[in-house]
Amino acid sequence: MRFPCSVMVGLVLGGAATIVSARDEPPNTQQAAEKTAVNLCSSCHGPRGISTSPEFPILAAQPEAYTIRQLEAFAKRTRADKEAHDYMWGIAGQLDEATIRGIARYYAVQPPAPARPEQPVLAMKGREVFDGGAPDRGIPPCGTCHGHNAEGVGEFPRLAGQHAKYITKQIAYIQTRTRPTAVKHDFIKDLTPEETRAVAAYVQSK
Repeated sequence: MRFPCSVMVGLVLGGAATIVSARDEPPNTQQAAEKTAVNLCSSCHGPRGISTSPEFPILAAQPEAYTIRQLEAFAKRTRADKEAHDYMWGIAGQLDEATIRGIARYYAVQPPAPARPEQPVLAMKGREVFDGGAPDRGIPPCGTCHGHNAEGVGEFPRLAGQHAKYITKQIAYIQTRTRPTAVKHDFIKDLTPEETRAVAAYVQSK
């Protein structure tokens, strides 16, 4: 969720995003994007991207490329899970490319959410799956793409500190193809509900 990452697409949707250096954007463009993040995005995703409700993912410290790709998928309506439809299609559809990049850049440099260990026994089981996968079922270690500390790499999202409930829901969406990402579906389709909950508890505890 050890196969070459060149054959994997991220945990969630969309085509490759082009990262533009901050110096390539006029300062006022970046400032405007940050203002949007503070005044608009924070109402659901919390101050500096650390939400309190598991219905809304934590954005703080997410890799810039990942956030860009998700906002582009929302804007193009190619990500169609219920929350995407209900909350993000309309919002992202009003953002231009420079604003999307600026918002992603803003969240990428925010301090990550603190670890929240709540179910230590379940989390230990999740660590086994995260670190070792399930080779007999073709499930690679999650750290292969998401980083060995679940910190996120490039277009692969940060899982560390994310709400366990949100992770569980997104894995279910991918398994049922509600959130289409073919390669990722193939890797996690055989995760059991118990394994899913365990992995979610583990990454929330990191």
